[in-house]
Amino acid sequence: MLAIGLMWLTADSFQAVFWVAVIPAFLSVGVLLFTVHEPERPVGLCKFRSPFSLTELKRLGTAYWWVIGIAVVFSMSRFSEAFLVLRAQALGMPVMLVPMVLVLMNVAYALAAYPAGALSDRANRITILGVGFGFLIAADLVLAFANGLSGVAIGVTLWGFHMGFTQGLLATLVADTAPPELRGTAYGFFNFFSGVALLIASLLAGAFWDKVGPQSTFFGGAVFAAIALAGLAATRLVAPTLGR
Repeated sequence: MLAIGLMWLTADSFQAVFWVAVIPAFLSVGVLLFTVHEPERPVGLCKFRSPFSLTELKRLGTAYWWVIGIAVVFSMSRFSEAFLVLRAQALGMPVMLVPMVLVLMNVAYALAAYPAGALSDRANRITILGVGFGFLIAADLVLAFANGLSGVAIGVTLWGFHMGFTQGLLATLVADTAPPELRGTAYGFFNFFSGVALLIASLLAGAFWDKVGPQSTFFGGAVFAAIALAGLAATRLVAPTLGR
């Protein structure tokens, strides 16, 4: 009877977690419905028939497509955070404490996001984004060589820092490079290509994990991040004023 009671308690606890998780979702919808309003379309914007026409796509410009290319390569280095959890488990973290991996990552993300945003208003955004790419390379290397949970904690913290320094800035560069009347289309392409790259990255990471080992997954991520960093450095040649 005691075992049956514990099973019901566990089931009820899981249900409670999901019911609580629904509350922020409803609050978010409420904010969108009642407090967020579509701004008026600025006077003087160019009109176009279809954002998918070759003419309009050309208007997005070289700098925009360069940013998209960097974002795609960078997304290839940013496989699912589930691999952070798997790495922690492989190095001995009890299943009960596994959620702490994502908690630590998000705390680091939150702590880095505001300083990174404030710096981007005062300094060159390309440089700050490069720092974020560097954080990801460091995180991958630490997680690849980690032999205990302390190494995992450092790697996960660096992973959170890279998110704080990159997530908003990549989107900002999209806005900086796209014509105002095509920004919706620009963000659509940005999210589409980045999403596809992230899916492929996670599939490759899983394949490397199974066939070669955990270290290869993180080494691969570091390589893609380094390629993205090189592309970011070359941005100064493609679009010298971008990020200023």
